[in-house]
Amino acid sequence: MRVRTKSNKVFSIFIIILTLGVFGCQNSSKKEQNEPEKLPNIVIIYMDDLGYGDVGAYGATEIHTPNMDKLANGGVRFTTGYASSATCSPSRYALLTGQYPWRNENAKILPGTAPLLIGTEQLTIPKMLKEKGYYTGVVGKWHLGLGSGNVDWNETIAPGPNQVGFDYSYIMAATQDRVPTVYIKDGNVVGLEQDDPIQVNYQKNFEGEPTGKDNPELLKMKWHHGHNNSIVNGIPRIGFMKGGEKAKWIDEDMADTFLEKAKQYVQQHKDGPFFLYYALQQPHVPRTPNERFVGLSGMGPRGDAIVEADWCIGEFIQTLQSEGILDNTLIIFSSDNGPVLNDGYYDDAVEKLGDHTPWGPLRGGKYSLFEAGTRVPFVVYWNGKVTPGVSDAMVSQIDIFSSLAELVGSDNKTEDSKNLLDVFMGKSEKGREELVLEATSRTALRKGNWVMIPPYEGPAKNNSVNIELGNSSEFQLYDLSSDIGEQKNQAKENPEKLQEMVEIFKQIRGADFENIQQLELK
Repeated sequence: MRVRTKSNKVFSIFIIILTLGVFGCQNSSKKEQNEPEKLPNIVIIYMDDLGYGDVGAYGATEIHTPNMDKLANGGVRFTTGYASSATCSPSRYALLTGQYPWRNENAKILPGTAPLLIGTEQLTIPKMLKEKGYYTGVVGKWHLGLGSGNVDWNETIAPGPNQVGFDYSYIMAATQDRVPTVYIKDGNVVGLEQDDPIQVNYQKNFEGEPTGKDNPELLKMKWHHGHNNSIVNGIPRIGFMKGGEKAKWIDEDMADTFLEKAKQYVQQHKDGPFFLYYALQQPHVPRTPNERFVGLSGMGPRGDAIVEADWCIGEFIQTLQSEGILDNTLIIFSSDNGPVLNDGYYDDAVEKLGDHTPWGPLRGGKYSLFEAGTRVPFVVYWNGKVTPGVSDAMVSQIDIFSSLAELVGSDNKTEDSKNLLDVFMGKSEKGREELVLEATSRTALRKGNWVMIPPYEGPAKNNSVNIELGNSSEFQLYDLSSDIGEQKNQAKENPEKLQEMVEIFKQIRGADFENIQQLELK
């Protein structure tokens, strides 16, 4: 009896332990199932005037971009990825709002004194992400206007990035070639001295201030067209500026400055989730690479600026890695529009180009309705989550809004942005069916493999920048599957396809598409 009793006790204890273990595992499993999946950090790395053929992963052989290539080869590299527009301000507007820029008549290349282009009531990517608990920041080029049209640069400037969803902003107001040539942090000019106030005017110079046009002896960079107003650091700019001497940036240090702010942002918010819009200024003019990069490309300042930007991207990615958050960070890499060589300064971009083709196999460039104006490098990278590969799916930067909304579980939508999250993640090849492309208020339609460009008045080529604009007195129709360089106009020989494209275009764009503004380089 004792032996049996002892065995029963041992057996009972075993059953209790086993039962507790099973229930413990079940409870643990239930707990894990109930825990929400950690939201990823999101970074958009946005280049300025980087062409389809400027990146090694996109076919460049004469310039080395190992860090851009790392993103492209480690993520989904889109061969048919588009900016919304062939110029900067409209593309940035579309990126952040998920809306076609031609819906906003003010979405054009903005002067440094333009009012804020995005309405403070509008949906934006940072607003949408803030609702989901993200800390949001922008570092780099803004060029979406500031204030309400009459900015006092010596006071807090609003509305601006902080009023359209960004918790933190460290920006330049417009472009590197436009005044004011100062950094602005959360609406305040960095390093401004009260006894040296800033004055800015885009119509009239300030008495006694030298200009590039009148004082060529003061220049270290010669202007070619349009850039002959106030001189800062020996570089003539667009617009006139007086004062703020201690606040003015040093052009050659700009890349380092923005990189450092981007790295600090990551380090301070690594516990996330965070969103960072890292808008590099390269290779926009004036191209002023730091002395560490001068001569490395063999192509002059433009090539050197691309090499510098590639290094910045590598340093930024290394920061994500060293902080232990690279694997939980979704990175989208792209450019605001296609390439341009001479965009206002003599800097050997044309003379030292050699065999490099910034536009790749495409026709046109910045300002153009041809493919090279809007088809740009477009990469989605998420280490361990995005399956690396090459996708021919048609995607647009406008689609980033809805795709990110799907990723974070937001119900926010816009009428133009498509949810292409599965495409971005490499799980689907079903991209957009059609897309309206824009260049300086002119629009065209891409649908399937076809692109249709309506007739537009104006020169076929802008001689100052030496780029074909896409203007013609006749309709243009190209089959990109067999003619990626848009050399054979099929409008006359394929009238049925042309009519189909025109009808779809009018349904989306409206009948007033002929109301355009001519390109004006300033």
